[in-house]
Amino acid sequence: MTAYALEELLACALARLVGDAAHVAVGAASPIPATACALQRAKKGDRPRIALLHRRRGNPFTEGSRELFDLAGQGRIDVFFLGGAQIDGEANINLVRAEGRRFPGSFGSAYMYFAAKRTILFREEHSPRVLVPKVEFVSAPGWSAPGVWRRGGPQALLTGKALFAWDGGRRRFRLESVHPGQSLEEVRAATGFEFDCPPRVPATPEPTAAELALLRGPVAREIAANYPGFARRIWDLH
Repeated sequence: MTAYALEELLACALARLVGDAAHVAVGAASPIPATACALQRAKKGDRPRIALLHRRRGNPFTEGSRELFDLAGQGRIDVFFLGGAQIDGEANINLVRAEGRRFPGSFGSAYMYFAAKRTILFREEHSPRVLVPKVEFVSAPGWSAPGVWRRGGPQALLTGKALFAWDGGRRRFRLESVHPGQSLEEVRAATGFEFDCPPRVPATPEPTAAELALLRGPVAREIAANYPGFARRIWDLH
């Protein structure tokens, strides 16, 4: 198997989660989700449409995020990505404060978590500091009480060590796969919340030769236009 970067593995995993979505929105400073969406479109040819807030040129959002929120409110955003300083076992995220530190804030995370049809949680760091038993502050809740309007919610959680699927009925994560080089024991030790687990946990599929060719060719050139530092670091693309 050809050598690959962890970021390439994560982009391939996210692309599979995006699947047949028609319209995907990617927030600011999210090069790996943006890479995943560009990869999925390169594989399928015509979708998904990518609403990229970080676009340096030709950004369709002339009024910041107002138009994105409007699209989500109309039900026209199929997939959105969210992370957090903390994520807990009930899929709550914290973007406000943790361990005495203040962060930029929730911005539209709570709204998008409710309005987008599916939300993929993504955080490259996988540690008890990030994946906690209970977030210190709920910026956006992973589930809602009966009778509370909510179009969507969490689909999965991808980290630098593993992929978890969300079980909305049980309000718990289920371990789907561990990345090559990781073990179930390492994932358990690095996760602050309990999760369900199958008897045998498969390895996350590695990038195929075709996927790597796309990532290192047209996808890399597309990503370099908006994330030049990321493209330089991963693919040495200037």
